[in-house]
Amino acid sequence: MLTGSFHWQPVHTVYVPAHRWSVRTVREWGEQARALLEEHLAGPEELAEVFGVPLGLARAVHPRVAAKLATDPIEDVRIDFEDGYGTRPAEEDGHAEAAAEAVLELHRTGGLPRRWGLRVKSFADDEERSLRTLALFLERTGVLPGCTVTFPKVLEEPAVHRFAERLPAGAGFELQVEDPRTLPFLRPGLHERLTGAHFGVFDYTAALGLPPHEQRLDHPACDHARHLMQTAFATTPVELSDGSLAAAPASEATADVHALWARHAQLVRHSLGNGFYQGWDMHPSHLVSRFATVYAFHLARYDEYAARVRAWEEQRQVGGVLDEPATIKSLAAALRRADSALGHAG
Repeated sequence: MLTGSFHWQPVHTVYVPAHRWSVRTVREWGEQARALLEEHLAGPEELAEVFGVPLGLARAVHPRVAAKLATDPIEDVRIDFEDGYGTRPAEEDGHAEAAAEAVLELHRTGGLPRRWGLRVKSFADDEERSLRTLALFLERTGVLPGCTVTFPKVLEEPAVHRFAERLPAGAGFELQVEDPRTLPFLRPGLHERLTGAHFGVFDYTAALGLPPHEQRLDHPACDHARHLMQTAFATTPVELSDGSLAAAPASEATADVHALWARHAQLVRHSLGNGFYQGWDMHPSHLVSRFATVYAFHLARYDEYAARVRAWEEQRQVGGVLDEPATIKSLAAALRRADSALGHAG
């Protein structure tokens, strides 16, 4: 096969506040997203208009989105005990135990996403509470396949090592880059159990003192932070993820749903174009725009990239282009990534 195998990375991580998580959450998100698709994006023509893609491409994307929402609406989920959950000292123990029981039931019935885990509180906010929830949750679930723990607002390197020491054997973790103080200690080999680094747009831009209306993923300051993350982990298997759009449709009116999808798609395209192939989704509506944008991004150039790789292998030119070996390597990687995202392989 031309493109070979490729390590699967989810295209998104869905964050669900812990007190709202249940065995029904994944199914309900899929149902809500499908209802939005059917009501506000009935066919390829509407998709082409909302997402600004050619009609021919929209015809290939629309059925893929519908099938994805019906069969695998959430690729990666975090049960959130941090920002989305807030401070609930009298309830957090119970919510941690109930969330773990729901995970076990979903695992038993085959309904658990391929990646799953929890986000605990930051050590900067409450280290004791963070570790207690981690222990209560993982003591019940164990380290099931796909388990990942998210460690937010990491402000000092020693906290990374203290946190990792409390993880059970077999559990990996991802840290969140939500403050400029995190960037200086990012490097290859930061910790052997580190599997990912996720960018947190709102805390990061607030820490820089940006005005509220400039707290957006496509701000140049966020581009700078993401490029530093890429530089720090370029030679490692650490997966990188962008952050979120903290917005839902203003109403159930088609115009408002389309406006939300168009803005989310713009941000997802910005992430993809800058080499961040995963991002956060915070509302069922985001599933539609996430998958539509990701599929359109990969399908738009798939045939061209494949032709250029084949031509290089056969020592032919395509349209007068003489690709460098480094470009061929990039083209082949893009094809493998597309196969993974589109479900061709991996």
